[in-house]
Amino acid sequence: MSMWDGLYGDIDVRRVQPYEANKVYICPGCNQDIPVGMGHYVCVPADAVDLRRHWHYACWDNRLPKTR
Repeated sequence: MSMWDGLYGDIDVRRVQPYEANKVYICPGCNQDIPVGMGHYVCVPADAVDLRRHWHYACWDNRLPKTR
């Protein structure tokens, strides 16, 4: 189990709108930049708020294998 799958409690996922994206972040899903002005998610584990990370929408949405 990883920290993004509940190891540190529930994950609070919030949308960052393009006009709110004022810094460059590195997405932990792909290790690529999230540039200024790009909408994305900020994800915060409930039991470890200092581990907050910014993710591309697609990287967060596709981090788990799809089940049928």
